[in-house]
Amino acid sequence: MTADDAEPETAVPGGSLSIREPPRVLIPVEVLTGQTIPQSLVEFLSPAEIVVLGYHVLPEQTPTEQASMQFGDQARAAVDDIAQTFVAAGREVETRVAFTHDRDKTLDRVAAEVNATAVLLPNPTGAISDVLVPVGGSIDVDRLADLVATLLNESDGRATLWAMVGGSDADEATAALDDAKSTLRERGLPGERIRTETSEAGASAHAIVDQSGEFDVIVMGEGEHTLLTTVIGDTTERIAEGAVAPVLVVRRQTDD
Repeated sequence: MTADDAEPETAVPGGSLSIREPPRVLIPVEVLTGQTIPQSLVEFLSPAEIVVLGYHVLPEQTPTEQASMQFGDQARAAVDDIAQTFVAAGREVETRVAFTHDRDKTLDRVAAEVNATAVLLPNPTGAISDVLVPVGGSIDVDRLADLVATLLNESDGRATLWAMVGGSDADEATAALDDAKSTLRERGLPGERIRTETSEAGASAHAIVDQSGEFDVIVMGEGEHTLLTTVIGDTTERIAEGAVAPVLVVRRQTDD
């Protein structure tokens, strides 16, 4: 399915996703800049349901309808090329194209519309075998574990669950670490492929960036805030920009 966005921002909603069906990953791509998704990342994400969002941010004075008419065919062709890499890996793909004045708002809205489990913040990567999973007291452990287990169960990859236990939240962080490990094993990931680590790092964003060089992908929860303020906001944006690995941010379950 393909949907094009123009202000006022509307799009054809994606299909519903039950909690035990494969998790759904939204992949935003700056579609007119030639951005691509590495083949190793395509293969890693293929067990999940995939939604590719090709977007282009416009100057305030440029109407979205005008940009859609001028660049729509080029954008859709680029999105279809990316989608075909997932199709070749055996996964059906939903695609969308958005011309927008507000990237953050569009990404937040589309993630909600398609009921995305996680949003990919792309970075270059090679072969994927080691996945870093930072955990803390406020993340949605079930959704995090569902995604990690789905992506790793068909491979030989390993998950390193990592908690920062310094400060007043130490007990909560340790409990979240144990909960995440138990949930991953319940989801079918063998215990020998799950490692746990702790540190007393104080600044989570900097600590995760420092750790990222030792891993191929980071999978992290969005915490208590909205996708707009957490995935696109200061903390995770700093992680995505500073990390040398792709970042998957798992959205919290909402009532809608």
